[in-house]
Amino acid sequence: MRILVVEDDTDLNKQLNEALTEAGYVVDSAFDGEEGHFLGDTEPYDAVVLDIGLPQLDGISVLENWRRDGKAMPVLILTARDRWSDKVQGIDAGADDYVAKPFHMEEVLARLRALLRRASGHASNEIECGPIRLDARAGKVTVDGAAIKLTSHEFRLLSYMMHHKGEVISRTELTEHMYDQDFDRDSNTIEVFVGRLRKKLPEDCIKTIRGLGYKLDMA
Repeated sequence: MRILVVEDDTDLNKQLNEALTEAGYVVDSAFDGEEGHFLGDTEPYDAVVLDIGLPQLDGISVLENWRRDGKAMPVLILTARDRWSDKVQGIDAGADDYVAKPFHMEEVLARLRALLRRASGHASNEIECGPIRLDARAGKVTVDGAAIKLTSHEFRLLSYMMHHKGEVISRTELTEHMYDQDFDRDSNTIEVFVGRLRKKLPEDCIKTIRGLGYKLDMA
């Protein structure tokens, strides 16, 4: 799952980036509103962490512009603890949730997991597809109750497909959501990871839809 962090505080931006990366997300960072708006407008993100007080273009304006342009990705805004008006403005502008500064990183991660679950229609951190169970909070995958070992890239790939199980997902879409903006993207690497993942999962659960992409389906 690919996340955009828009935060002008360099240290906090770095901390968020490191925590999200460690949690298994692909992360892009922006340090002002104009850069953040551009990235959110041109790149496909699964969720955004957006500070309200940004230089160049404030967070409320960034969010309003995205929603006006039809961008529907979940947005978690960061607000000052004593500014309740920022929270109201953010929600009215189209934010899905907020966290007040200073915050515990675990709260940001938990709220992001909740936003991603809701966006894909899931009510729990645990997503199931036949005998496959993925625990987004613990970062673990089991098949028929037995844990399987996955690399970080394999976990990202399976996580995205589990969140969109039953849907046909193109190689381009998988590539865009598995790598950050600076990665030299080559859709052929997706085929390699899919091949590795197939060896660790039940037979024929990842189906190739010729000319379109892949589908995770146990039916």
